[in-house]
Order: sequence, then C-alpha cells, then structure tokens
Amino acid sequence: MTPRQRIRAVLNREQPDRVPIDCGGTDVTGLHGIAYNAVKSHLGIQDGQTRLFHVYMQLASVEESVRQRFSADVVRLSFEPKTWKPSTLPDGSACEVPEGWNPQRLDDGSEVLMGPDGKPLIKRLADAAWFSPTGPICPFIQTPEDIKNYTPLLKMLDRSPWLDQTIEDLTARAKQIHEETDYAIAGVFGGHIYAQAQLIRGMDNFMCDLAMNETLARALMDTLAESHMQEFEHYIDALGPYLDVVVVNDDLGTQQGPQLSLDMFRSVVKPYLGKLYGFMKSKMTRAKLFLHSCGSVYAFIPDLIEMGVDVLNPVQVSAANMDSKKLAAEFGKDLIFWGGGCDTQTVLPRGAVDDVRAEVKRRTQDFAPDAGFVFAQVHNIQPGVPPENIEAMYDAALEYGAY
Repeated sequence: MTPRQRIRAVLNREQPDRVPIDCGGTDVTGLHGIAYNAVKSHLGIQDGQTRLFHVYMQLASVEESVRQRFSADVVRLSFEPKTWKPSTLPDGSACEVPEGWNPQRLDDGSEVLMGPDGKPLIKRLADAAWFSPTGPICPFIQTPEDIKNYTPLLKMLDRSPWLDQTIEDLTARAKQIHEETDYAIAGVFGGHIYAQAQLIRGMDNFMCDLAMNETLARALMDTLAESHMQEFEHYIDALGPYLDVVVVNDDLGTQQGPQLSLDMFRSVVKPYLGKLYGFMKSKMTRAKLFLHSCGSVYAFIPDLIEMGVDVLNPVQVSAANMDSKKLAAEFGKDLIFWGGGCDTQTVLPRGAVDDVRAEVKRRTQDFAPDAGFVFAQVHNIQPGVPPENIEAMYDAALEYGAY
C-alpha cells in the first residue's frame, strides 16, 4: 500500500498492510530542532537544513530524507514563512527561522519576544527548550464588553505574523503534495478554544472565571468558536480536496486527571467545543477530525466522541487512566488512536534501546488489533533524547506494526 492508502485505510477502519507511522506529520508529533539535528547526525544525513516551522515550540520541519528513513506516511500542512534566515538553537547548533521572527537575546542567554505594547510577550529562559507566555496575552480583557471591543485582535491570535503564507500558498503546496507524492496530508488548523482562553486571560485567571465569572468565560469561548468557524469555512473550501485529517488542539488534562470536573466541562466548556467541531464536521467530506489533548482525558472521551472527534492524540499513556490496553478495549471501536506508541516522559529519554523497543511492541500490540492506530510517540520529541532511541523507536514501529 502507499502511505496515503495506509492512512486512509486506518481512518476508515479498514486493515492496512501495516500500522502507519507519523514522524513529524503534525505540529504535535514532531521533533524539537535540537533532537532533530542530533538524529540527523546519528543517521549520517548531512544535507538539507533544519527549519523551525514552529518557533514557539522550536519544532523542525522533517525533511524527505528523514521521512523516508523512518518509513513515515503523513506530511504536515501548516502555514509557514515565505522566507527564512540563518539562526542557532539554544545548544548552538544551526537552524533556520522565519524572516520575521525577531526575539531579543539577553545577556543571560534567554530570549524574549516583545508585544505591541513594548512589554515581554513570550520568553525562553536560558535553560529552557521552548518559549512560554510571560503572563496573560490580553490582560486588558476583563469583561464581556472588552471582548467585543477587542474581537478583531482575538481573530489575529491564531496566526503569528511571521507565518506570512496565504491560503493560496497553502493550497498550492497541498495540491503539489497530493499530485507529486503518495503521502497522506494532515492539515494543522489549530482551533483552540479552552486553551486559547487560558492564554488570553492567563491560566489562573481563566480557571477562576470558569468557577466565579462564568459570563466572561462563556463570552470569550463563544467569540473564539465563532472566529474559528469563520476561518475554517475558508480553510476547508480551499483545502478540502487534499486533506486526510484536520488537526485541532485543546489541552484538557493533567498528569493526574482532568483539568476541570466533568460537570463543569459539560455545562460550561463543551457547548463551545461542540459548536466548533459540529460546524467543522458539517463542512468536511472525507477528512477526519483529529483532536490533540494532553494529559488524562479518559473522563472526557465519551463526550469527545459525541462531539464528532474521530482521532485522539497524543494518547498520553503515562497519565492517570490512560493505559493503552484500557483505552483500546473501551474506545477502540469509536476512536482512532494517533499516538501513544512510546512514552516520551521516561522511556524514550531515559530508557535503553531495548526498553524503547519493548515499549513500542507493547503499545502497538494494545492499539493495533482493531486497525485503529497510527504510530506516533506521545507528543513532540525533546532535546536530550538519545538519537539511538529515536531510531530504535521508529524501526520498532515498522517491525512490530505488521498485520
């Protein structure tokens, strides 16, 4: 089977020749630039360049040589910059970044991106692998009336200004991938509502809003849902013929359990996720809805299925109630599991090669029997992961994924 046929078979609950493999096929199944440089060096791949398509998380675009070496089946489609420039990663290794990406590097080795008001917006500490918010992105939003006043600004938050490709550029690239390769295509849409509200208000503020200022929380999530619906209509009209999955992101879990109670989720948050997902599903003809939600989301899975989620990622198997065998037994008939193939908290960074292979074998045997599994590790691979473990992981996925 071709990679595209393999992915589509799984998405349609048909058995492929082997478990499909995702290596950097989305913005949540990739490699940090430092890890990417390390594995390229380990493999002896000296050509090409490490381009950070996601500068916030410092993620590298996976090149064809790496994609082929690891038998990957899917290609990421997301907005990128039109021009790139040389830069360096925190470890000093070479990379390229968007031409418009211009954080200030401070004397202590940290980097800061300033906001329109001249204050720090996001920052990477000297010993950190990625950038984090310095506080609420929109501290001036305090009331529902403020949301109305700043709605145009909120609509801009999902697209960083340095990602200056147009929808026409993206459509041309999708057409080229579809016609000139046999890869499946994952369209990275985003569509954050709950997580984006946390960024806008600050996580601590928004969690208090849910409990004590529900009117503000609802107004903000409804505004975000409406904005994403408008954007998605244009997005899917242009890209619909080419996409196999559409990726949305909205973290709902923690290591120990859900971020909020099931009752609060159903009464306050679910209506807005459901509004967006229902609209998206009504506009998609073939593509499946792929939700990325970290942590323990076991309690929410029946609701996610009800809202139309087809694919769950990253399947954080080390979190509470997220064991692979349990998930497959309870939800394997209704969900595609895209991820969960190797624990990235302990096994991949700290285990030996044999530990990695055993982990991949175990998770694949749990998830694959119902043909509803695309292999990917749990979330993005971070700096410090031994490159021999990365190689062993993908090689084991190919070996143990045969039907």
